[in-house]
Amino acid sequence: MRIATVVTASAGLLALMGGTAVAAPADTSAPAPADRKCEGVKLSGSLPVPPAGLAVQQQVTIGADCKPVLGEVRYVPASGQAAKGAALNAAAAGASTSRTVRSWNEMFDCCNIRMTGLYTDSTWDTAAGQVTNAASTARQEWNREPWNAGWSLKSSSAQGAAAYEAHADFTYKGIFDLSGNTYANSHHSYVKLNGDGTSTCTFDVELKNTFIGWNWQHGCA
Repeated sequence: MRIATVVTASAGLLALMGGTAVAAPADTSAPAPADRKCEGVKLSGSLPVPPAGLAVQQQVTIGADCKPVLGEVRYVPASGQAAKGAALNAAAAGASTSRTVRSWNEMFDCCNIRMTGLYTDSTWDTAAGQVTNAASTARQEWNREPWNAGWSLKSSSAQGAAAYEAHADFTYKGIFDLSGNTYANSHHSYVKLNGDGTSTCTFDVELKNTFIGWNWQHGCA
């Protein structure tokens, strides 16, 4: 059995993985990448909240031998809920000290189906270099299968104000595993709100089992 431990950094993101790849059967060639399982995967990263009107995001894919393949840190026009936060920030610029930031922490399979996700929304004011009136909320989303199966939310928690953290644990029982004991995704998101109006989003995801091609998408705006 091959064990791989990887530490790598790119553009402000730190990805940590301790993975165990299942050995290929002795009497056949190595399995196709999508069939190779990796155990005990943990990824983490940090991104600065971008200027109003933009979102920052990054994708990390489980590659060959269970090693992470880091996508570039991308700045793109904010869209959807992120755009609403950006619009509020733009309208407030020069007129008040109110800020809004949204973060997303999502896990997709090799077919780019979102399995599990954790999302946060934070608003705060600043006065004399201090954070005031901080408030944050979190929500969780997960993929269900048509016959009342698939991913489920096992537990969630959130705490803090200027330093906010949210956690969500998911389990899976469905077509790919009837036992419910093989897959488990844990998402952790942290948002630090600063007195100068800036903020930082930090993310972690822990995967009990994963396959090559699964990808982690995270960002904030």
